[in-house]
Amino acid sequence: MQQYPKLAGKTYHVKTFGCQMNFHDAERVAGLLDSCGCLEVETIDEADIVVFMTCSVREGADTRLYGVASGAASAPTPPSGKRIVCVGGCVAQRSGADLKKNIPCVDVVFGTGALAALPELLVEAMAEKKHKVLVDTEEDTEHFSTDLPSRRAERFHAWVPIMTGCDNFCTYCIVPYVRGRERSRTMESILIECEGLVADGVREITLLGQNVNSYGRNIYGKPRFAELLREVGKTGVDRIRFTSSNPKDLSDEVIAAMAETPNVMPHMHLAVQSGSTRILKAMNRRYTREQYIDLAGRLRSAMPDLALSTDIIVGFPGETAEDFEDTLSLVREVAFDSAFTFIYSKRPGTPAAKIEDPTPHEVIQERFDRLAELVTDLSHASNARDMGTLSEVLVEGVSKRNDKVMVGHSRKNQTVHFPLPDGAAPEDFVGKLADIRIDETKSWYLAGSLEGDPR
Repeated sequence: MQQYPKLAGKTYHVKTFGCQMNFHDAERVAGLLDSCGCLEVETIDEADIVVFMTCSVREGADTRLYGVASGAASAPTPPSGKRIVCVGGCVAQRSGADLKKNIPCVDVVFGTGALAALPELLVEAMAEKKHKVLVDTEEDTEHFSTDLPSRRAERFHAWVPIMTGCDNFCTYCIVPYVRGRERSRTMESILIECEGLVADGVREITLLGQNVNSYGRNIYGKPRFAELLREVGKTGVDRIRFTSSNPKDLSDEVIAAMAETPNVMPHMHLAVQSGSTRILKAMNRRYTREQYIDLAGRLRSAMPDLALSTDIIVGFPGETAEDFEDTLSLVREVAFDSAFTFIYSKRPGTPAAKIEDPTPHEVIQERFDRLAELVTDLSHASNARDMGTLSEVLVEGVSKRNDKVMVGHSRKNQTVHFPLPDGAAPEDFVGKLADIRIDETKSWYLAGSLEGDPR
């Protein structure tokens, strides 16, 4: 068993920004610090060690990091007399020691492939008499983060990375530069992990990768994601989800595996990014508008109850009014059940960042508002179709607004609320499956009442 430096009695707090991969990495960081004898605390003020797991996909995430991290410097001094501020994740990988220019208080920087280096960096930082930033952004190509200890944020759900990195190089995206090239885990190691999670009581597993549809290509010579889905289904886990999927690699074999494996949830997040073939080409997405629409049709033909969600970028450099109208018409034709919409954010180091775009911000904002309104209407219409139906919900906790209301997600990944029955405690429901009769539908959630006992 790996021996880690002892930091007994030190307290820590981890704050995470960005994608699901970052949340998985944060669980590994917590597991590492637990293995060093550290104790987790709820606030930065209480922490000897503060770790920020960062995202660099959009500029807003950088800005939030700078604000929150700067606040760590002005927080009350912990009982130990010294607070170590650490930055990990994609911003750390991209910026390295240059982070100190924006976050003067930073002590430790560790990249996306250097999680295992954190304990030694912390020991060195605590021993330093003079303040200097300690950096490790070297990728560990021999191991995956899954080899490290972990402390799951939820006992009933687990993130399971099946691959790291990305080979697609979309022109707007920083991910290949901060997460590296595609590298898949063996199917055997993934299945062993999933079987262990099921034995530990996990009800839902989310398979993670920047492009899960190309899983296995670098070690098996061809993608084997369809086979992986079927094999994970045999572990007996109640629910299987996965993210992310690139349309160009979504095969009929994967669609069939989804349709034929009962514990694969009827939800697909399939980022389209634009409805204009011209813009898709400029983005290097490698599919056309027509191909995406055909793919959506094949998905829904195989799984009539499928919920289809997507990502859409507004204001990509050079987008014209005609291009944007193509996006609106595709959204209407596909009739997405939900969508995440974004205004294009220039990421230094990507090809798109070099493209000058004279389109005024107010024009882009007006387009974004129109798209957001359409998406809201479609989401409401989609949820309204579930009025009166019985929805199986994995209960995740109490509502942040009302501790008498429980919250979970349906098989189609809809947020569902229901009142806590009189005399019942939240712990009677968290991590269990409950049948909820839907009697209220909104754009962003469903609500209803419990039928039967949770299981």
